[in-house]
Amino acid sequence: MPQPTPRRDTIRINDLLLTVPLLTGSIWPKPSGVAVVQPVLISLSIPHNISSTAATDDLSHTINYSLLCSALRDSLNDKTLPLESLESLSVQIFDILLGSNVSEAHLRIVQSRAPLNCKAVGVECISTRGSGMPWTTGYVKQFLEDLECSVIVGVNACEREERQVVRVNISVERWDSGLKRENWLDFRAMTRLLYEKITETSFQTLEALASFIAEETLHRLSAEKTNDLQVPPLVNVKAAKPSAIVFASSSEVEISRTYVDYPETFIRGTRMLVGDHNLASDIRIHTAALALGSNIGDRFYNIELALRLLETPEAILGTKDAIIAVVNTSFMYESAPMYVTDQPLFINCACMIETNLPPMALLKVLKLIETTVGRVPSVRNGPRAVDLDIIFYDDAVSDTRATPWQELDDLEGELVIPHPRSTEREFVLRPLNDMIPDFIHPRAQRSISTLLAALDIPPDIPSMHKVIPFPQCPPPSDYKFPHSVPLVPPTLTYWSLPSSPSPNLSRTRTNHQTRVMATLNMTPDSFSDGATHNTLPAALEYAQRAFAAGASILDVGGFSTRPGAAFVSVEEEIARVVPCVAAIRAGNAQLPLSVDTFRPEVARAAILAGANCINDVYSFTGQGSYPVQQSEGGDAGRCMSDMKSIAREFAVPVVLMHSRGDAGEDKDYDAYGYTGITGRVLEGVRVELGTKLDLIVKGKGGVRRWFVIVDPGIGFSKSLDGNLEVLRDAAAITADLHVGTGRDRRPNPLAGHPQLIGTSKKSFLGVILQQAGGTKVEPKERGWATAAAVACAVQQGAAIVRVHDTREMVDVVQVANALWSLRRD
Repeated sequence: MPQPTPRRDTIRINDLLLTVPLLTGSIWPKPSGVAVVQPVLISLSIPHNISSTAATDDLSHTINYSLLCSALRDSLNDKTLPLESLESLSVQIFDILLGSNVSEAHLRIVQSRAPLNCKAVGVECISTRGSGMPWTTGYVKQFLEDLECSVIVGVNACEREERQVVRVNISVERWDSGLKRENWLDFRAMTRLLYEKITETSFQTLEALASFIAEETLHRLSAEKTNDLQVPPLVNVKAAKPSAIVFASSSEVEISRTYVDYPETFIRGTRMLVGDHNLASDIRIHTAALALGSNIGDRFYNIELALRLLETPEAILGTKDAIIAVVNTSFMYESAPMYVTDQPLFINCACMIETNLPPMALLKVLKLIETTVGRVPSVRNGPRAVDLDIIFYDDAVSDTRATPWQELDDLEGELVIPHPRSTEREFVLRPLNDMIPDFIHPRAQRSISTLLAALDIPPDIPSMHKVIPFPQCPPPSDYKFPHSVPLVPPTLTYWSLPSSPSPNLSRTRTNHQTRVMATLNMTPDSFSDGATHNTLPAALEYAQRAFAAGASILDVGGFSTRPGAAFVSVEEEIARVVPCVAAIRAGNAQLPLSVDTFRPEVARAAILAGANCINDVYSFTGQGSYPVQQSEGGDAGRCMSDMKSIAREFAVPVVLMHSRGDAGEDKDYDAYGYTGITGRVLEGVRVELGTKLDLIVKGKGGVRRWFVIVDPGIGFSKSLDGNLEVLRDAAAITADLHVGTGRDRRPNPLAGHPQLIGTSKKSFLGVILQQAGGTKVEPKERGWATAAAVACAVQQGAAIVRVHDTREMVDVVQVANALWSLRRD
């Protein structure tokens, strides 16, 4: 089920009227240094748990908003010393709150008697503080409301002859600079400048006018900028034409822009100096390991957004000099918080990057990403939208502190490599072990795998779980994404899995539950249910029954992989699949849908219609891609590139299946005879599917590892004995062992990946039954045989089993889960 947004009790004071002397922002300009008493409206939102007060009905347990209002009115009135700006008024208000038991406050100040032609101006900010600590402001929004300008705008002849009122709302959002004086906004100067610029324009479209306003606002901000390494401000512009539509109050365009959106205007020549390092002159490429974590809001969205910002540093820095490429990723885990335990569960992962940035410059980029995603400074080791740490940088050992090896509690602005607490944290070591198990920790002088194995985890500590997030596709119609990187969809739901896929590992720390994937074939010729559900009413009825029976995901396909099946064009496959996916999604917004296809065009169309998983029997290389060594170029290479791009764009899980082209051919695994009499097919699956997986996951543009589910391909290019070998010992497919021989010997590329196993009604079951009874058994009569195979798959630790008879197989899985799930004693 989708995870609810964390709930917090809030106490608010709305529109408290204060009159204070301000040196800026009055309706009419005054001589420099002359203050004018101005009415301002103060709104405060204070997160505060009211449970104790509600239970006792005792005011002493809550925040006394009456006393708080009195304190504000007593301290801020027409007798107050003149204030320079609304930002300085914000600082004063937070100083007044310092004596209370408030640890977080959301403040909004509105100056209703604003400069000419503008309805109001104001400031919003969010500040937090630890016990006994000063306030830290992590978010500031400055805004102008309803700036009215008479302009020539429109394509109609009458609109080119007479001016009409355009109502403009502008906001400037910042994340890293707090309420620093250098970012105070002269509202009078800004309002006058924009009014004059806007009234001189004569655009035909509201879109062009809105973009012009955003660019002019950024130009004004750029002229006042003093720090190139701040997070660039985000400017939001709403431009409305009240006279455009007779039966509507207005037409309106809203946009969000930053410097990177206007490369021709803001060629800033930033050298990005950090210490003595000039990034533009550093052509060396370094490898770094980064850890990522999130436990506030949509945790999966936060991490994906952070990675996309990391991969496009120009969106953060406004320069193309920096090079950062994510070249490998770990699995993703859900873990209990350490140190400060009274906070939500974390999502943790890690990635390897290649970069030309020196360590301190890279650290600065990570901090800018944290604030862009939305991290608000809080108590150390406390909640955060996203946290990024440099764990390793090449094999460097470095400490920028003046007194190294002292207290580690205050590393603000400093960098210690390797990360000083990396050896004690499972949520750091386990993701690193997914990517670089043999890397020698530069200080501990032991491998990552050795450090993880030696980690002393108390039995009362909740175990880490792998997780697979499913995005909401398509996003809601009102979804807003105010960032200059490819859109990150919100999360629909996620699955939890054991940290180890093997049923024989971590016996006291695993609670394995296999899920059921229901199969919906929109084809007239599938081997098991062809022409049964290939009409929309029948498909919808099947989907409803499957979900009611307990299926966790529905797999929709429009191209039969049965040997000898008729060719289906891309257009026909889309016509079969997309209406079905759209109809199912319209009736059920919450459950995952998978599209069973090997074609990029079909995958994209299905995801846009509502699918949020790709199930590919050819593992992104298309038909005819065997042997695997040929899959890096030609048609196979183009198919892989396109499928990777789609999976990355939509952040969807993918199922990669082992196959060798036609399901009934290429069943010889003698090339893997070095494993002995048995195990050749298992080794073939590990090597061949593992080769494809490495091409898909590793390198620039790779699919995140946590999205990849593997399928050993039972029934595809395997003999009867080969199918039985794979099913009987499926856990060995993803076991932590080595594959290959001689110089080609290497860690199993499939190690740790969750498995989907599909045996439902397949021909090898019919062969077994015919050998025993002498009579051919049709696919529809192989239900009991499927039940036995499904039970074996559960015993082998499969994450998912793909079935046709959902209700019956859900019963099998539930009993098998009860038999073989491994619970904490």
